[in-house]
Amino acid sequence: MNIAIFHRRAWLALLIGVGVAGSQVRGDTSTDAAPVADDGVQRVTLVGGKYYFEPEHIVVRAGVPVELQARRRPGLTPHNLVIRSVPMGLDIEASLTTEPTTIRFTPRIPGRVEFYCDERLLFLPSHRDRGMVGVLEVVE
Repeated sequence: MNIAIFHRRAWLALLIGVGVAGSQVRGDTSTDAAPVADDGVQRVTLVGGKYYFEPEHIVVRAGVPVELQARRRPGLTPHNLVIRSVPMGLDIEASLTTEPTTIRFTPRIPGRVEFYCDERLLFLPSHRDRGMVGVLEVVE
């Protein structure tokens, strides 16, 4: 076998292995609830980018106040954050700027709700339709 081909295959295998290991680590930690600070508040940071949220899965505790610091990456594309769930007591819609916006809420009950950006340009799919969605999971 050509040594150059061998090295490319070895690098490819290494990169795939690192990617799989990284996704397993992220998968394991995504179900951990945000820590509760000494003042009794869960603090979470959320960043919106070009049709994505980071993180795309947020876990918080029911009945515990949340401070969500939300912002968007620099650029011309406007983004917002929408989280709505009547049973959880959530009705949030906030424009995202490059400076963090603090969104405060206390989810009432456990469950899962989708958060998304509903911005859109005329005649084009919304950012939500283009994949700018995530999940807020509320646990006991």
